Amino acid sequence: MGKQLMLVNANETAARPNPMTDLFSVRRFHHVEFWCSDATNTSRRFSWALGMPVVAKSDLSTGNKTHASYVIGSGELLFLFTAPAYPATSTTDTSASIPTFSHAACGAFTASHGLAVRSIAIEVEDAELAYSISVSHGAKPSSPPITIGEPETAIVLAEIKLYNDVVLRYISYKNPNFTSSTTFTFLPGFKPLKTNPSFHHQNLPINRLDHVAINVPNLIPAINYLKSFTGFHAFAQFTADEVGTNESGLNSVILACNNELVMLGINEPVNGTKRSQIQTFLDYNDGGGVQHLAVESEDVFLTLREMKRRSECGGFEFMPSPPVTYYRNLEKRVGDVLSDEQMKACEELGVLVDRDDEGVLLQVFTKPLGDRPTIFIEIIQRIGCVLAQDSTKMHQKPGCGGFGKGNIAELYKSVEEYEKTFERHKQKADTKSNKRLT
Repeated sequence: MGKQLMLVNANETAARPNPMTDLFSVRRFHHVEFWCSDATNTSRRFSWALGMPVVAKSDLSTGNKTHASYVIGSGELLFLFTAPAYPATSTTDTSASIPTFSHAACGAFTASHGLAVRSIAIEVEDAELAYSISVSHGAKPSSPPITIGEPETAIVLAEIKLYNDVVLRYISYKNPNFTSSTTFTFLPGFKPLKTNPSFHHQNLPINRLDHVAINVPNLIPAINYLKSFTGFHAFAQFTADEVGTNESGLNSVILACNNELVMLGINEPVNGTKRSQIQTFLDYNDGGGVQHLAVESEDVFLTLREMKRRSECGGFEFMPSPPVTYYRNLEKRVGDVLSDEQMKACEELGVLVDRDDEGVLLQVFTKPLGDRPTIFIEIIQRIGCVLAQDSTKMHQKPGCGGFGKGNIAELYKSVEEYEKTFERHKQKADTKSNKRLT
């Protein structure tokens, strides 16, 4: 059904080599920024849906006359929502806390893509060096390094064009003794906010961004581009022959940095009897962009129960559950890891379960987050692969349990059914419009 990719071993359960080929030092994901037309309401909806309180802001009340930006956070996970301040300020205005923001670019972005991710920000050891190395290795520059903030908390911010209108943002701290993980200020110019637990009722145990998935028209050039200026290595791959359905499929490669805390999955469409749902994304997103954000929970069952409760009053809806036949062999597959109660909870909540040779992955997907059938969120929990970091601290191996290779066909079936409903509504609207014209 699809062409074979020879970048890594096609068997996801095989030993994964890590050649340690990064061209500069990468630490972790820092934040993800959405560009939108109304940052206040968008951030509040995400905040409510995910149980992530608003933790920082930069807007007119803080002296920022250029853009309104709000940060929601939980554990290490930070989502930033930015929209233009109106009326548009002059090009000489210096009140912006994000110096790379542009009214014109933001307006064009939202018109083209709707609600979508503009920036994937990663914390690096030296943003100036990362930018210089990237550009010298063929990266397309978006914004050269800019230093912002007071000396003791100053950061360097630089941006590289990734795919279409998405940028890869490098962030580093001038003071080596100060990082965002030691004292939270997000970025200079942002005002930290006290959270209001009564609003959220219960903050959910979502703690970090596991990976970001990006859809592109052609996989190989996209992979080669990212690898060429970062040195990231291939962590895993899937082909349409392995995970597709009769109707559609995808080819996918997941690239990772040396410590494997930053993982970027790149997907291309492979059509079956019908158009691939990746192609549907590309059509409605007006080209390549971020397809989904995988956020990790310490307790996926608690998280889903609360998120589904909130979906009834402004939260996120979820894709339909797989058929009951999916769960008949669950005990044989993961009965040595999950309890009977956990397996019942998987069926009750529509959780997909997969495993590799090292651990188990629990995952579930929201429906698209906005008006278009484009970006969605994946909620996951990884079980197993706990390693000793030192004598006192344990950590989980990145990618433990894989990326749902055994579940992608089920996700595709679910998405295809959702798209059929979407297309039926579209056809009805077209019919009504044609009747009015005649």
